[in-house]
Amino acid sequence: MDLFGGTVRTLENSLDYASTKNRVISNNIANVDTPNYKTKDVVFKNILDNAIQSKLEARKTNEKHLPFYSENKSTYRVITKNNTIYNHNGNNVDIDKQMSDLAKNQIYYNSLVDRMNGKFNSLRTVIRGGN
Repeated sequence: MDLFGGTVRTLENSLDYASTKNRVISNNIANVDTPNYKTKDVVFKNILDNAIQSKLEARKTNEKHLPFYSENKSTYRVITKNNTIYNHNGNNVDIDKQMSDLAKNQIYYNSLVDRMNGKFNSLRTVIRGGN
């Protein structure tokens, strides 16, 4: 039985995404002056995966065959952006964009934590009999 209809699991996955994005942005900011450092970003890949999985039906006929679907349940991945250069040393970190992304991600993370707290407060209220 899923207590909240999958909401807590979705919030957990979203918090994991926000934490990863925060770590990647912080790493970009820390390397703003590192020669030849390339900006990294966290992107969703589930749209492509869903499109591929819905049109391709395959099955393994031998246990030694490679699996058709990835066992990784993460809906995002970290990529490196190699197509730009902002500094004379080959670095492509735009500090203003990174700081803006960090602030936006922090607001997103805080809203997820508030929502998670709300779910657990609802559960606490039910357990206490409405008190």
